[in-house]
Amino acid sequence: MSMGAALSSSRGVHTSRRTHDVPQPSAAGTSAAAAQGPAGQSMDAQEVAKFEAMASEWWDPDGPNGALHTMNPLRTQFARDAICLAHGREARTVQPLRDLSVLDVGCGGGLFSEALARLGADVTGVDTSATAISVAATHAQADPAVASRTHYQNATAEQLQQQGAHFDAVVASEVIEHVSNVPEFCASLVALTRPGGSIVVSTINRTNRSYAVAIVGAEQIMGLLPKGTHQWERFITPEELQEHIERAGAERIGDSGMVMNPFTGHWTFSADKAVNYIMSFRKPAEQQRNP
Repeated sequence: MSMGAALSSSRGVHTSRRTHDVPQPSAAGTSAAAAQGPAGQSMDAQEVAKFEAMASEWWDPDGPNGALHTMNPLRTQFARDAICLAHGREARTVQPLRDLSVLDVGCGGGLFSEALARLGADVTGVDTSATAISVAATHAQADPAVASRTHYQNATAEQLQQQGAHFDAVVASEVIEHVSNVPEFCASLVALTRPGGSIVVSTINRTNRSYAVAIVGAEQIMGLLPKGTHQWERFITPEELQEHIERAGAERIGDSGMVMNPFTGHWTFSADKAVNYIMSFRKPAEQQRNP
């Protein structure tokens, strides 16, 4: 299902202020506190080390995270529409996410977090890389409006869940393929979402084409990503992702493929989900207990 078809019914405005339930460190203390955060159960230590080594280059559009820079507008549009649909808001306004709390799991240097904050969201970004958290917190200070709406912690989804945190929306973009316990990770995403809230996940499908494009093409031939960034066997199919999220208590709302033009770097939505795709889910307003 295309994003336009899945989310075309978004309308109305909800204006009550709701914030997340996690105490936030001050901007000055974010990086120092971040270094103390231990890794969570679902995260793979080798994957954490891999991205720690690249963390200082997060905001270099020509660096190893360049593809995320060009993908960012598309995934931000999808997340905006999905969150607005869940909360009965009009998506095409100046700040459609104003006063909504959003958790960005695996936020890295803050690319997605800052984009969501500019849409008015109060964003908490968490990552297992202390260096990435420091980069994100520092970069946010360049824009006072962004700095006031972003809060970063060196933590995992599971740790926030243990603290009893809840958010109006939870996003996890290009991270699930790097966790070691996918069912537990998905359960945490749903548990951290308030009833009636939305979950948005983007990742890479496990197909022959994704191996050819994401690993052979992007890593080994074109050098768009460092070699070893991805492991094909860790990729997750849309069906598997949907099963994990629905088992945890949320319902699928929409999905779309995301295709990058290798010559222009421009990303577009597509019915083709053989490589990159993004999915949205909604946690029911009233959770029903299993008999």
